Amino acid sequence: MNITVFGSGTWGTALAQVLADNGHKVLIYGIEIDQVKDINTNHKNSFYFGNEVILNSNIKATTFLNEALAFSKVYVLSVPTSAFRSLLNEINTKLNKKVIFINTAKGFDTLNEMRLSDVIRTLIKPENVEAIVSLIGPSHAEEVVVRLLTTITATSLDLKAAKKVQKLFSNDYFRVYTQTDETGAELGVAYKNAIAIASGVLAGLGYGDNARAALITRGLAEMVRFSTFFGGHQETFLGLTGLGDLFVTCNSVHSRNFQAGLEIGKANSASDFLKTNKKTVEGIRTTKIIYEVAREHNIEVPIIDAIYRVLYLDEKPDTLIEQLMRRELKSE
Repeated sequence: MNITVFGSGTWGTALAQVLADNGHKVLIYGIEIDQVKDINTNHKNSFYFGNEVILNSNIKATTFLNEALAFSKVYVLSVPTSAFRSLLNEINTKLNKKVIFINTAKGFDTLNEMRLSDVIRTLIKPENVEAIVSLIGPSHAEEVVVRLLTTITATSLDLKAAKKVQKLFSNDYFRVYTQTDETGAELGVAYKNAIAIASGVLAGLGYGDNARAALITRGLAEMVRFSTFFGGHQETFLGLTGLGDLFVTCNSVHSRNFQAGLEIGKANSASDFLKTNKKTVEGIRTTKIIYEVAREHNIEVPIIDAIYRVLYLDEKPDTLIEQLMRRELKSE
């Protein structure tokens, strides 16, 4: 089958590798000419993976949107949330056939707090949407592209479509489960980005395993409280898009959110990091959205409140940790 991957970054390239290993012909759409040439000429994406990672020869790349759109009826969307809306608007102006949209980003729309599946529904003409599936869960591109064992979920309101995506991607090193709790899954994988920043902060401040275990556990409790308010199913958060993604993102050096928190913790301040950072750190904006939505609906999220105050009010992380520890005692 022909499959188009929109986005020539780490995750788009890694997923292209999985699909090509499964015998599919893959076309990556990217806007960076050097990356596209590298993929086509050298079978590498050395900008992200260096010269050691060799890509499957069934992967090609293009900078021409029309070519990418015409190539297939399965579109894998692997761009940051900051580019999500603009890409969909471009696709919508040119698309004239039904396709399956597979979203792989974890976060919220840049214009509002909308989940990304709802953004697709809003921006793409209904007659051109065969199905919407989110391919999300505990996964780092740096491991997937070199074929290390990974499990993930295909989440969709349309179980038949989720199963189709499951079959497209599953192989000996990449196992895909299905589920239909779109709300819970998408909120869970977005929420964990904010908690991962807090995990990095703890590490940067010199706290140990006990503190990180406490953060992950109480962060999960907040995630469940917030997401079930909007209709997520509680059992979802014991799975890959809840606890699984939370665990890996809070503990991995591959996580940009953890790395951001680590720098903030070492400095005991977010100001310098925010001034100099040029990488996409989804948890920064996610924190603001969750903070504002939680306040609007009176949902208790003390960890998010603390991260928000560090990121947006320039308060000292060590002071806020002390305040969290001194909160009124209560039952778990």
